[in-house]
Amino acid sequence: MASSILHITNGDSTTDRINKLNFKGDIITWREMLCEGKTSVDVGSESFWKTRFDFLKSSYKVSKQKFIDYTVKEYRNLCNQKEQDEIVLWFEYDLFCQINMLAVISWLKRYRKERQISLVCSGTINDQEKLFGLNELTNSQLKELYKKRTQLTKDDIEYADYIWQLYCSDSPLQLENAYKFNSSATFSYLEEAIKSHLLRFPSIKNGLNHVENSILKTVKNNQFTSKEQLVGNLLSNQENYGFGDIQYFNKLDQLKKLFTSFNPVKLSKVGKQVLHNQTNYYSKMRSDFSYLGGSKKYSYLYVNSTDKLLKITS
Repeated sequence: MASSILHITNGDSTTDRINKLNFKGDIITWREMLCEGKTSVDVGSESFWKTRFDFLKSSYKVSKQKFIDYTVKEYRNLCNQKEQDEIVLWFEYDLFCQINMLAVISWLKRYRKERQISLVCSGTINDQEKLFGLNELTNSQLKELYKKRTQLTKDDIEYADYIWQLYCSDSPLQLENAYKFNSSATFSYLEEAIKSHLLRFPSIKNGLNHVENSILKTVKNNQFTSKEQLVGNLLSNQENYGFGDIQYFNKLDQLKKLFTSFNPVKLSKVGKQVLHNQTNYYSKMRSDFSYLGGSKKYSYLYVNSTDKLLKITS
């Protein structure tokens, strides 16, 4: 008798593809964006979901009913899937997916011991410079990736759980060093994802982080007739963050005082000064309620000259 399989995917579009290709097994869709907002190590606990809902409600106006219907019900469905011998994870190379992947592996380590866990992770295809998402692959490429899926060792699972714990800790300083010592080729995209995460702490130069500075640079170097056109450009040219349009619209709302107009899109005088490091905007952006993983975003500064984080003593 063939072993039963549970697929855990990175989103609804991947779930749809797997369904259409008739892969054997049950499918759970992991609907979270743990790369944003406060997280805690105890994935799936009551306090974990409360923390997540508080963030999504305050930052994205997500209603309790939507949160329950969209995310929590699917998680409960996952909890009820106990019989499968193999669990296949479908995630991508970007920060968004890599952080979700770590959380899922941490949960599996705790609640699905001794299961065979394998990973289908898209990124490099045929030595091309561009990295590919799962839904950019052809059906044959997707099937081939599945056939060559990586079986996670106990060391892989322990490592992923350890990095998740560091991501959720109240200081990113250990994470800054730990990710560099990964001897496993299993998580080949994790190092770049963690580097991108650390760049989200505010720069010592002007108080904005890498993503925020990239938005200002994009506006300076292009002409956009609308906010929507700008966000379209940001989505097409983002690095390995894996953000959706909702995240960029949210970021623009946080930066709105650096613009005189969004229709067309124009930087204000202060916006230009911040971009050229003539004004430090840290004090205007600072919030005690802004978290990256378990760490307060504005308790650390990114020192560009050394690529290191500096803790701010209060």
